[in-house]
Amino acid sequence: MRRTYDDLVQEAATVSVDGWDFSWLDGRASEERPSWGYARLLGERMAGARAALDIQTGGGEVLAGVPKLPPVAVATESWPPNLALAASRLRPRGARVVADDERSCLPFRGGTFDLVTSRHPVRTWWEDIARVLRPGGAYFSQQVGPRSVFELAEFFLGPLEGSARDPRAAEEEAEAAGLEVVDLRFERLRMEFHDVGAVIYFLRKVIWIVPGFSVERYAARLRELHDRIEAEGPFVAHSSRFLIEARRPAQ
Repeated sequence: MRRTYDDLVQEAATVSVDGWDFSWLDGRASEERPSWGYARLLGERMAGARAALDIQTGGGEVLAGVPKLPPVAVATESWPPNLALAASRLRPRGARVVADDERSCLPFRGGTFDLVTSRHPVRTWWEDIARVLRPGGAYFSQQVGPRSVFELAEFFLGPLEGSARDPRAAEEEAEAAGLEVVDLRFERLRMEFHDVGAVIYFLRKVIWIVPGFSVERYAARLRELHDRIEAEGPFVAHSSRFLIEARRPAQ
């Protein structure tokens, strides 16, 4: 039996959205994954590192999945619920979890790490990343690209201007900070939302897609979206991702 609109809304509006685990959406939404396989590449780089820093680690889900952490492993996070989750996942692995307010100055001495990583950072502080890297060290990151999930955002907000999350701009900023970009890749990826509850959960968790989102504020559009999905099938959007790796010169 198909679930009613009210049932879908009630469930999605009350379920916890702490952490960065999207398994609640299994069978209800899908997203293509980038071809490069960030988790695998991250594991390879962590295995060869001596001291690594993972910035904006979320609930520590990605870093906790690394098969072998380096002798010194540190993660930063600013949101208190995620900070607690990250600590519970990473401390048993021997990693230190540090509260960070996401300002431009990372709370570490210069030249501390030979690897700095970040998956989907809100902002990349290139100059400070370059500062904490040792000579020859690298920053490795998968980031959200331009106009990501704009189809969904524009359904609620109307037409939007282009996004500043441009991979070429990131390359220029990295080079301006004294880093050499050794890898840069970009892909657009299909997403499908199979019910309105999946959309609600996603927008509660990924809060920058529709800033200020709430079920009450967008009740009319949510009802319209539910009816559209029922009549036409999944709501289709496209995420964009880019991979960037930048190295601090050895000399």
